Amino acid sequence: MTSPPSDSSRPSTRSFKDHFSGHAGDYRRYRPAYPPELFFFLASLAPAEGLVWDCGTGNGQAAIDLAGYFHRIVATDASPEQIRQAETHSRVEYLVAPAERCPLADHSVDLVTVAQALHWFDLEKFYAEVKRVGKPGAYLAAWTYNLLSVNAAIDPILERLQTDFVGPYWPPERALVDAGYRTIPFPFEEITLPTFKMQANWDLERVVGYMNTWSSTKAFIREKGFNPLERLAPELLDGWGNPTTARTVEWQFYIRVGKIG
Repeated sequence: MTSPPSDSSRPSTRSFKDHFSGHAGDYRRYRPAYPPELFFFLASLAPAEGLVWDCGTGNGQAAIDLAGYFHRIVATDASPEQIRQAETHSRVEYLVAPAERCPLADHSVDLVTVAQALHWFDLEKFYAEVKRVGKPGAYLAAWTYNLLSVNAAIDPILERLQTDFVGPYWPPERALVDAGYRTIPFPFEEITLPTFKMQANWDLERVVGYMNTWSSTKAFIREKGFNPLERLAPELLDGWGNPTTARTVEWQFYIRVGKIG
């Protein structure tokens, strides 16, 4: 068995596009939860005693949910600040490592998961690592979600936020999310999947806090010197009503799952 590179915890020679470390605390606080049914489904793909590699773990959101089904999760992220903000769990081991240099041994992993991060990776190098660490019959599951939807009163305001303000400030990789990951190369034998619904009950403060974590919002503020959400606040408040009222927020959810070997 070949050991992983000895410097796997160092940054990759490829430039790491870090859009989130500067607000890792808010990222942890405001990001929506993934569908619970997703993790029940993933548990059907690999043995509970198997090893899961959660790559691009960020604040460990998916890793913690996976820990409810699997005995050991190694969760990696290239951002030390994200790892510092991650929620601890006895079954989750956090490591600072880029997606393209996995700190795990050959053919040791039963399931690889990537939550809302695949579009940031050097795919050729990442897929090579997936194939290196994956056991025969292991799976790769990568998922993402698009912009939120609330109701007929709020959605047009959110559309204006996109078209009039932050839309041009998304990184180019955002186009892969907008396409539901269907345009991303995926050199694995894909399997038929159930439908997953991603939603939450949030008040207005939570919705605004979430949109303030967007990389596009941060980039807009840096260039323009003001927060577009503050400018849209009166419209949002008028459309929402009582700001403490929780409303159903939905996201379009996309996932691709394939057998590694």
